[in-house]
Amino acid sequence: MGDRPDIPAPLRRHVLVEAGHRCAIPACRQTPVELAHIIPWAKCQKHEFENLIALCPTCHTRFDRGDIDKKSIEMYKQNLSVLNSRYGDYEQRILQYFIDNPEAEYINLPFGQNTEILLMYLLRDGLLIDLPDKRPITASSRGREFMWYESTEKGRLFISQWKSAENIE
Repeated sequence: MGDRPDIPAPLRRHVLVEAGHRCAIPACRQTPVELAHIIPWAKCQKHEFENLIALCPTCHTRFDRGDIDKKSIEMYKQNLSVLNSRYGDYEQRILQYFIDNPEAEYINLPFGQNTEILLMYLLRDGLLIDLPDKRPITASSRGREFMWYESTEKGRLFISQWKSAENIE
């Protein structure tokens, strides 16, 4: 490493927040994370937001060894920007649920006034639809009401593209 300066704290924080303090690879999302240079430090000799990505130590090592190609890492970085500008944390967690559970077509979520607002952009973009024939169901153990939502074909394609390091724009 030699005389490489530390990544400035505000820049480090910005990169970590972008990835939710988790590995930027959607099929991984592990913690803790390290910051990786997309173009190696030895070639660029500078720390810039566009060239930094949060990766867990395993994915960072795999990237450095070439097991994860540079084009994929660039696309994960680009997709983070799209996700963060388009969807809130709750919506991103719903998308992550479908990545973590690839066989799942439905998710049931607590029913309330805010549910539609929390899912607004996923619903508007057609990635998720509510199932009116399953409105709201009551969970017998606690008396809480839940609503069923289905991942649409468009939603499943979006999730597949995100997971496979394809452009999600």
